[in-house]
Order: sequence, then C-alpha cells, then structure tokens
Amino acid sequence: MAERLISIEVVYGTPEKQKIIPVSVIEGTTVADAIIQSGIQVYFPEIDLQTNAVGIWNKTCKPTDTVRQGDRIEIYRPLIADPKEIRRRRAEQAKEDGRADKVTGGRPDRQRSQK
Repeated sequence: MAERLISIEVVYGTPEKQKIIPVSVIEGTTVADAIIQSGIQVYFPEIDLQTNAVGIWNKTCKPTDTVRQGDRIEIYRPLIADPKEIRRRRAEQAKEDGRADKVTGGRPDRQRSQK
C-alpha cells in the first residue's frame, strides 16, 4: 500500500518577517513532525516546540494532533503582556482620571454631577 501525501502549510511570523512554507507530508503526520519537516526553524531559530503554542487555522491544537489535507499550521509567539491585565489597569486609570464612574466603572453620569 502506497503512502498518501497531503499538502499543508506551516506559518510563523515576527513583526519584521513572516514565512509561509508549503509542505507535502505523509497522511497521519503530527503537527510537531510537520513543523520539523518544513524546516521553518532554519528561518526562525527561536521557535521552541516545547514552549510555543501551535494551532491549525487559528484554533489552538496539540503538537500530537494529526494534520489533514489543506491544513495551515500556525506557530504562535508568546504574549508580551496579558490583555486582561492591561484592560484592568486602563479601567482603573479611567476611574482615577474621572473618565469612569468609581462604583460602576461605566461612563460618569454628567447630569447627576451638574445637579
């Protein structure tokens, strides 16, 4: 029985450069094996499959998941800052500046403050 090849893409990017590498792999290949076979780590040596999250078509997956015909494997960079923490700090600053109600966090009621 002949091994069936499927076509996929492996992608990674930084603010300075991006790379999309088309790869043909044997059906049943794992995400991690497909990334290694693509050779993308030659262009981006900072990729560490132990720490970088991966996904297929913008949905996170496990490196042990198998790829299917037409999949686009994405390697994600770690977050620099937690978006929830940044949003919380911004809301606290708005309360201190008077741009937000100190109790509800919403916009201050200008009519009430004028009375």
